[in-house]
Amino acid sequence: MRTLLLWLVLLSAFSCSRTPEPVRAEFDVGELLSASADPRFARAVEPREFVFPRDHGPHPDFQTEWWYFTGTLADESGGEYGYQLTFFRRALAPEAPQLDSNWASSEFCMAHFTLSSEREQRFEARERFERNALGLAGATSEPWRVWLRDWSVSGDLDGGDVRLVAHDGELALDLLLHATRPIVLQGDRGLSRKGSEPGNASHYYSIPRLDSRGTLSFDGRSVAVRGESWFDREWSTSALEKGQVGWDWFALRLDDGSDLMLYVMRRDDGSIDAFSSGSFSRPGAAPRRLARDEFTIQITSDWTSPTSSAKYPSTWRITIPSLALECELEPLVRNCELGVSVRYWEGAVRASGTRDGARVSGRGFVELTGY
Repeated sequence: MRTLLLWLVLLSAFSCSRTPEPVRAEFDVGELLSASADPRFARAVEPREFVFPRDHGPHPDFQTEWWYFTGTLADESGGEYGYQLTFFRRALAPEAPQLDSNWASSEFCMAHFTLSSEREQRFEARERFERNALGLAGATSEPWRVWLRDWSVSGDLDGGDVRLVAHDGELALDLLLHATRPIVLQGDRGLSRKGSEPGNASHYYSIPRLDSRGTLSFDGRSVAVRGESWFDREWSTSALEKGQVGWDWFALRLDDGSDLMLYVMRRDDGSIDAFSSGSFSRPGAAPRRLARDEFTIQITSDWTSPTSSAKYPSTWRITIPSLALECELEPLVRNCELGVSVRYWEGAVRASGTRDGARVSGRGFVELTGY
């Protein structure tokens, strides 16, 4: 779902540096993503047969891809936290540069790292760029590892442990994750269409639940935490269609054991695109694909950023009649706006409502782009 962020690497290539300071620049999502896809790269046009662990690794035939971890954590006293650690690869050309230099590379990587604390109503975001050269950044499938300097994810996504490590000054995260749910292929057997044009799609799969434990640090103060994470994986060579301006993405883990992913593609006239979609999964049953007409997402309040003056949705009501599900969402921290290369909102949320007449609650993440 997160095609937006990789397009930034092309525009931000000359900002690559060894400093951990965020890049403070804003670009319009629609303008960034409305460009035609580069025909020299492969495109996602039909379902494929996924092979693991190979597909956890890089796909250089495609122009963009990302490894996306988000999670909700708690300390021993009940304090709640959210985190995001994501890695993005962007190819500038399908072939290696013809340069006699160890610095030469046709690819760049970008990473985003965020932490939020509900108790302190605090949100911190960091961004890094690096070229895929000299071992500074990259991805491998066997052994599986993705890294950008000293930020990394590595291990075994197929039944083993995965370690996430990121730190920036006195902000740090060190987690050990273990998948407790199988992979969910999103869309049509893993082909997630975003528009009507051939190839305007991605290969997309998720692991909705990974048991998570470790430490996080604000201001150098380390806190032991436990919780659950969600892993999203996509690769594509695609762009927004004319009139598409952004998307809202929701990933929820409910306490009845079910997992829900929804996304809506928004148009410049305020309408929701027909290619919006989702999935619902629970133990002992095959994941169910959700079409656009099967769910509604009502915005029940807004929040205006004091930094950018952008107005974002801030609470929601999700209704899915076919699942007898209705729930309300609210953020743990309202100000989760990332002021990085492209301004967007991404943060942890809590859910409460009913399913099949019984009360349910849960935690998850929401991403809002193009506001």
